Amino acid sequence: MLNIVRGSHVWVEDKDLAWVDGEVFQIDGQNAHIRTTKGKTVIANISNIHPKDTEAPPGGVDDMTRLSYLHEPGVLDNLAVRYAKNIIYTYTGNILIAINPFQRLPNLVDVRTMEKYKGANLGDLDPHVFAIADVSYRQMINEGKSNSILVSGESGAGKTETTKLLMRYLAFLGGRSGTGARTVEQQVLESNPVLEAFGNAKTVRNNNSSRFGKFVEIQFDKSGKISGAAIRTYLLERSRVCQINSPERNYHCFYFLCAAPSEDLKKYKLGDPASFHYLNQSACIKVDGINDAEEYLATRNAMDTVGITEQEQEAIFRVVAAVLHLGNINFAKGKEADSSVIKDDKSRFHLNAAAEILMCDRQKLENALINREINTPEGVITTSVGPQSATVSRDGLAKQIYSRLFDWLVNRINASIGQDPTSNQLIGVLDIYGFESFKTNSFEQLCINFTNEKLQQHFNQNVFKMEQEEYTREQINWSYIEFVDNQDVLDLIEKKPGGIIALLDEAWAISTSD
Repeated sequence: MLNIVRGSHVWVEDKDLAWVDGEVFQIDGQNAHIRTTKGKTVIANISNIHPKDTEAPPGGVDDMTRLSYLHEPGVLDNLAVRYAKNIIYTYTGNILIAINPFQRLPNLVDVRTMEKYKGANLGDLDPHVFAIADVSYRQMINEGKSNSILVSGESGAGKTETTKLLMRYLAFLGGRSGTGARTVEQQVLESNPVLEAFGNAKTVRNNNSSRFGKFVEIQFDKSGKISGAAIRTYLLERSRVCQINSPERNYHCFYFLCAAPSEDLKKYKLGDPASFHYLNQSACIKVDGINDAEEYLATRNAMDTVGITEQEQEAIFRVVAAVLHLGNINFAKGKEADSSVIKDDKSRFHLNAAAEILMCDRQKLENALINREINTPEGVITTSVGPQSATVSRDGLAKQIYSRLFDWLVNRINASIGQDPTSNQLIGVLDIYGFESFKTNSFEQLCINFTNEKLQQHFNQNVFKMEQEEYTREQINWSYIEFVDNQDVLDLIEKKPGGIIALLDEAWAISTSD
């Protein structure tokens, strides 16, 4: 029970500001009358208010374990105070909290800053992402201990940029200098713009949102130099290829290609991005701060750096163009029941363009879209489908083509970078796209949010559960820290036999057997 009395300084919930601080001037049973610093008088149940640390320094603390009260309003206030001074990094023990500054802070991430954190003990200097990377590297070198750095947070929190800084610092520590050829670390860093072009998109909350999860495994030799790397990707948001909401965009590469030099546009039979169905479902075609024409050239240059040949680049963008043309193929009802035909000359043009760019037979492509093949014990039966089913087939083909292109791209980058089979020391960096909640969440969003809940459970396990169990074992005098344990949420989704995913599997099995 909190010791709330008259004169106590507390935090109370506020519908606009989340929390406001104030002073209790009256206690009425279980209710406290509070005069806030914003000039309001509120009444709140004592169980819903939190004590304020009146001895906390006005500039905040760089490690939140030093706060007298590690509760939500105390944590948020400390972060807000530091953020107002452009201090975006704060520790909670050995965990770093980073807040997106939404601006470039070059002095915070330059080479001189890297030099300063090299070899420094965690906590000796101001909190920084370089300090986390340095601890990970030193632990690997000194103890021969491989480890991973987990970057998590909501969409738009700055995870991708933080991951880039981690990679830059590890390349700074373990990079090779004076070599004529492209080094492993250069190729790993240069793979970022390539993967971003094909796996990132503008969303409501973030102009460069990762729509896939990425785990980069950096391998080191016995001397601590980077000797190989592997990139593994997860959960590419395939539905975005065919369906976007305003004011979001599809994957960057579509807009980059539509802004390519005229000879490329002519080659791929492209034009105004607003003329393509997969792009014009949203009113957002251009994004402030993103020059699509420049980014197209930068992506081609990055492909050169990671070893993707000119011929391969041509093939990659042929596939991207073909996907756009597929989206403009529309269908009309055929003469027979449950049949469809290509709707008009415009659709016929895009069908011919898609077939030509994909180097496949136009008639076979058309048949694949307006017909369906069913395998039976007697053989394959071909049936026609209506316009709606043909549209579903079109979108399914587009998603499958793009997904396979993305997988091929990742494998090609890995092959170019090269892996070190003799390495037994590695550092992994995980960047997975963040938790989001929409009015209607797709199944993909459920999987993304579930993944983030699993990561949160990992955080809870390491920060709260294991630490407090250790305090108990060592009989240390301590106060139990309350935290939200999301295990019930995970059980609801994944526990067998009654979890949501298990029930979906069962329902799917029944529907397919019917």
